[in-house]
Amino acid sequence: MPYDNNNVFAKMLRGEIPVIKVYEDDHSLAFMDIMPQAKGHTLVIPKEAAETIMDLSEEGAAHWIKTAKKIATAVKQAFDAPGVVLFQLNGTGAGQSVPHIHFHVLPGSIADLRKPHASVQADPDELKQQAELIKAALQNS
Repeated sequence: MPYDNNNVFAKMLRGEIPVIKVYEDDHSLAFMDIMPQAKGHTLVIPKEAAETIMDLSEEGAAHWIKTAKKIATAVKQAFDAPGVVLFQLNGTGAGQSVPHIHFHVLPGSIADLRKPHASVQADPDELKQQAELIKAALQNS
């Protein structure tokens, strides 16, 4: 199946949809999930057009995991979390809701995930405050 260039993350990458950015480089983008499962829920996407991990190039995968590691470290620090949940779903059968590969980065433990995936939209001002905490942690690392 060809990549859907009209998915919400592709539109974010093109600047067609607003996004609360946490980090960006030539290969990846990290931003706040607007329907978070926990405070600090951040998404990390490669800029490469890929729906699942099987579609992502080796080079794209290597850079994406490096960015995910950087963001996970900052999220852990920003929210003084005892741990970080990092997960990624491949295909609708696995529960993937946006057809662009992405990592979910959440401070805490899997037991802290009380909200179902993509269910309640968060207050944008709260997300902006959380993004600033993560950005500050990135600058300190």
